[in-house]
Amino acid sequence: MPQLNPSPWFAILVFSWLVFLTIVVPKTLNHTFPNEPTPQSTQIPKTDPWTWPW
Repeated sequence: MPQLNPSPWFAILVFSWLVFLTIVVPKTLNHTFPNEPTPQSTQIPKTDPWTWPW
């Protein structure tokens, strides 16, 4: 049963992870958004305490 021989499958697994970690991850981490979010206001809004009607 050739499925139980780990030597070719282990090499394929290691090579695919090596490609994934050296090519795909840096490309994904270097992605930047075209419009960076900016804060609308730095002032804290004034909140009034809630007065319950009962």
